[in-house]
Amino acid sequence: MTTTAGPGTAGSLAWARRRGSVARFWRAYRTHRAGLYGLAGLVLIALAALTAPLTVGDDVQSVTGASGGALEPPSARFPLGTDQFGRSLLGLLVWGARVSLAVGLLAAALSVAIGTLVGILAGHYGGWLATVLMRVTDWFLVMPTLVLAIVLATVMSHSLWTVVLAIGVTSWPTTARLVRAQTIAVESRPYIERARALGGGHGHVMSRHVLPNVMPLVLAQTTLGISNAILTEATLAFLGLGDPTVVSWGGMLQDAREAGAVSSGHWWYLAPPGIAIALVALAFTLCGRAVESALNPKLGVR
Repeated sequence: MTTTAGPGTAGSLAWARRRGSVARFWRAYRTHRAGLYGLAGLVLIALAALTAPLTVGDDVQSVTGASGGALEPPSARFPLGTDQFGRSLLGLLVWGARVSLAVGLLAAALSVAIGTLVGILAGHYGGWLATVLMRVTDWFLVMPTLVLAIVLATVMSHSLWTVVLAIGVTSWPTTARLVRAQTIAVESRPYIERARALGGGHGHVMSRHVLPNVMPLVLAQTTLGISNAILTEATLAFLGLGDPTVVSWGGMLQDAREAGAVSSGHWWYLAPPGIAIALVALAFTLCGRAVESALNPKLGVR
């Protein structure tokens, strides 16, 4: 007697395959010691940012309610010193992590989404559409990303969403190029021809066959792009193009410059946000290289 698998059984098998894929990915990822260090650092920074309202409180951002003196050096009361308003730099650093990480994640997600869409469309359809999309991509590639982001942030209102949009719409061309090449490689495989012979349309082929095969590349590109997005956000905030109503690491550097910390030797005002930006960018880069190697062992990244 033959038993036909029901929908529940098919769903269970699908979830089992997904769990197996995640387990294999983690086994490959944890062989990269640098990737584990980067992941541990990101987890600690993310926990500090998420618990900021409980650990440092909202009043640390208040200019009128500052509890310290202006530009106090590091001490037992203020481990990282104070800014020109007497606010604790340690508390500002923790609050700044929330903005910098959020902007980096959102901008990288927007950039990768645009690049993935353009790359799949160009690789799947080809012809005049691919020509137009790739010429637009080439134009964005040759234009300096930071200059385009500065222009967008200048002409639009100063807000976090403006910064996210400015970074996202200027940093997608590299992803588009990579995804297009991967799409062309995937569509040359025999099962794509079988899917088309069985009546699969463009949407079915792109969503069910091409997208799952390019997702590992997209995931690795997202992880690597977050560090660039955080650096760009810090640069825009340092140039005074960020949201002046929120605290970010780049904004802290801008405030330090305006307070004359460079010329007056107040190193404790400059060092913490600069080191934080460098450490987070390094952690995301280490994680991105480990993800890239785990998803594509042929790269041999160690």
